[in-house]
Amino acid sequence: MVAEDDLSARVDRNSALPLWAQVHADLLARIQAGEFTEGFPGEHSLTTSYGVSRHTIREALRHLRHAGVLIAERGRATRLADIPVIEQPLGALYSLFAAVEATGVSQHSVVRVLDIRRDPTVAQTLELPSDAPLVYLERLRMAGEHPLALDFAWLPSEIAEPLLEADFTHTALYIELEARCGVRLTGGREDITAVVPEPSEAELLALDERCAALAIRRLSCVDERPVELRHTLIRADRFTVSARFSPTEGYRFLTSDALSLSG
Repeated sequence: MVAEDDLSARVDRNSALPLWAQVHADLLARIQAGEFTEGFPGEHSLTTSYGVSRHTIREALRHLRHAGVLIAERGRATRLADIPVIEQPLGALYSLFAAVEATGVSQHSVVRVLDIRRDPTVAQTLELPSDAPLVYLERLRMAGEHPLALDFAWLPSEIAEPLLEADFTHTALYIELEARCGVRLTGGREDITAVVPEPSEAELLALDERCAALAIRRLSCVDERPVELRHTLIRADRFTVSARFSPTEGYRFLTSDALSLSG
């Protein structure tokens, strides 16, 4: 292993490659070689050892975080990622519950709210009268001991009221919806947007306030009838979506028979 005092030799100021990219590549190589198992150095240490500005170090670290190599959480030192990034194919009817456990990581939820409420805007989206009662479920989704997502779901009370008796600590919404209400979703639409979480949301997700997240809006249907509106805020460093393409066919959405639609 190269001593820290010699790391500045790895940065070529005459190279066309930006300094942050050189530091990024060197850090990635060191991580892949098994360094930093006892702890990842701080910004000040890296700035001194590489002989570059703090801005350069921060840019290199930002790219490592976005690639899921490093994890930065509020109030904790930056560390190597120890949780697999969850990959989800676009266009598939999928379950976050199943997708997490498919990586070998146990998952559970902290149920923040489960009740009946009214929301005219949500009711309109679900094609219901503005005063229609709605089952509302709010959860903090955990992958192992680490927060993964904030999940907010609304369903018509007329079909989903039995869900009020369910314990969502370690079960999926769609499993309970089918078992208790006899409802199995057949499709829907999702819109995915990159966002910077509100401070309160970032705190719940243990995110550095500078880190982005993915906001997922899902409208699920039974045949043509909308029966669920869901908003999910998910850590972008733990979750990725993917699609295949070819020169002749363009993008082709991936499907997955292994992941059932189970919420």
